[in-house]
Amino acid sequence: MPARAGQAGARFAFFGTPELATVFLDELERSGYMPSIIVTTPDQKRGRGMALSPSPVKVWGQEHGIDVLSPETLDDSVAEALRLHDCSFFLVIYYGKILPRSIFGIPPLGTINVHFSLLPRWKGTSPIRSAILADDGKLGTSLLLMDEKIDHGPLFAQKELPTPVWPPSAKEMERVATIESAALLSSVLPPLLRGELQPQEQNHDIETHCPKIEKADGELDLSADVRKNLLKIKAFDSSVGTFAHFERGGKEIRVAILDAHLENGKLAIDTVKPEGKKEMLYADFLRSGAKPL
Repeated sequence: MPARAGQAGARFAFFGTPELATVFLDELERSGYMPSIIVTTPDQKRGRGMALSPSPVKVWGQEHGIDVLSPETLDDSVAEALRLHDCSFFLVIYYGKILPRSIFGIPPLGTINVHFSLLPRWKGTSPIRSAILADDGKLGTSLLLMDEKIDHGPLFAQKELPTPVWPPSAKEMERVATIESAALLSSVLPPLLRGELQPQEQNHDIETHCPKIEKADGELDLSADVRKNLLKIKAFDSSVGTFAHFERGGKEIRVAILDAHLENGKLAIDTVKPEGKKEMLYADFLRSGAKPL
């Protein structure tokens, strides 16, 4: 199948996997840029029948008649296949694998990565969660040139994200960051391809790194710091979640805290999910006789 060229003859490879990555593909298509080749992760077993299913990005590529690679490893054969497409640049977003230099160093304009923070703040795998948890008061996105260190390369562009309320939900902001980043990329590509945009080195002296987040970090002490509890609830809603322990009928139960807000300086819990039960309003849960420990 012949490779495709994007706007002004721009040829590029797109590395991505989940549904959110297709937001970038849709935005690029609207702007006149179509990838010459797509690289995604291998088909995964999903559903009750555990049948092999392609990634959303693979489906997008197939529907648009674009060559798709879904290798287990990014080896020499993948590098050779990419070279055949003679791409000007590569684009990586939500891919799920680390690119070695033998891959990201192929195109003459380099490999563009998208990172949801105002670099050099929050380098690592959970920048939105980290910014909310640290009560930064703002979130952002960065387009950078990939190098061998994580989120280390020079910057093409940055943008602060709209956050109508603070702290926002990490789950909601991941969607916002995706849409805003895709629009930023579309605005950056024309001057980049014309040679009018050069990446600027980050100030690594002030860099910060995302902390490692584990399930145990989601435990709340409802008698302690109100602000800290709220930040956790908002920051962890798309990952490990938050929970607290309650007593009901002489038994201790673990309850997932799904959403909350501040009301008159106090933590007002909105929805919960007791272990083994369905999601419910916190007020209804308390009427069952439950009390926080």
